[in-house]
Amino acid sequence: MLRIEELGNSLEGKMISYLTGKVSAVSETFVILEVNQIGYQVFLNSRDLANLPREGENCKVFTHLYLKEDLIQLYGFLDQDDLGFFQRLINVNGIGPKATMGILSMLSADDLRFAILSDDVKTITKVPGIGTKTAQRLILDLKDKISLEETFERKLSKETEKKQRGQKNQEAVDEAVLALTALGYSNSEALRAVRGLEIREDWKAEDVIREALKAMAFV
Repeated sequence: MLRIEELGNSLEGKMISYLTGKVSAVSETFVILEVNQIGYQVFLNSRDLANLPREGENCKVFTHLYLKEDLIQLYGFLDQDDLGFFQRLINVNGIGPKATMGILSMLSADDLRFAILSDDVKTITKVPGIGTKTAQRLILDLKDKISLEETFERKLSKETEKKQRGQKNQEAVDEAVLALTALGYSNSEALRAVRGLEIREDWKAEDVIREALKAMAFV
């Protein structure tokens, strides 16, 4: 008979591959996704929280079920590529789910690939809580598992997809959320302010920040 921890190891990450449902509520660290009248709490990184549809709209989230002893949590990503990197990172010694979500809040899977392939410790240590030794261990563990050719192909494919979707200003949105949190606003306040804007395609990060600050001043 399998012990509980053995059962958890065999099921982790495998039971729920993705969820498609209505955004019911959004907090600083997670979304409540309503699927068939059941609300699932799914932890997201700040980049994905900023890019969620508005409450009441439908959303697809790729998920990883994390099971450890008495802890059961769902971690989700809007991009399946980020999910794959999450699953790699949590297997690096000393990097758990919380640290991994912190990394993926500031760096996309593509950013991480380029940082790892170029031994760019400096970029990785910009993530709060990630020191030089941890960054070096991450690079050492993953560098041989990443293809430079595949990295460039993925980057090109995503850039093309973003252009087709009219998301050229996504980088500006991400920068604006980080800037607002640096100014002292909570993650949830920054996310709500940015999501509430009608962002034009030609806006830069400073435009998003300015309009978000205006919106928050009237809340």
